Amino acid sequence: MLRASRSRIWMAAMLKSVVTVASLLLLVSAAQAQSGRPDPGCGRDVSRFCRAVMDQGDGVILACLQKNRARLSKTCAKVLTDNGQ
Repeated sequence: MLRASRSRIWMAAMLKSVVTVASLLLLVSAAQAQSGRPDPGCGRDVSRFCRAVMDQGDGVILACLQKNRARLSKTCAKVLTDNGQ
């Protein structure tokens, strides 16, 4: 009987740990997705051409990059093209 009780306690603790770790991973993943950080291929271009709007969200940054498309690096232009922009 004592063994069964310990086993249940251990299983409950393990389940709680797994749920906690999974929740943290989801939160970190969501935070990274919403961070508004530019794609690594466009980071310099965003800093160079769109610094004034960097805190205004992804849509504004994208519009800025599109406005400056002729001046973008080949890497950033490819990122935009590859993503249907």
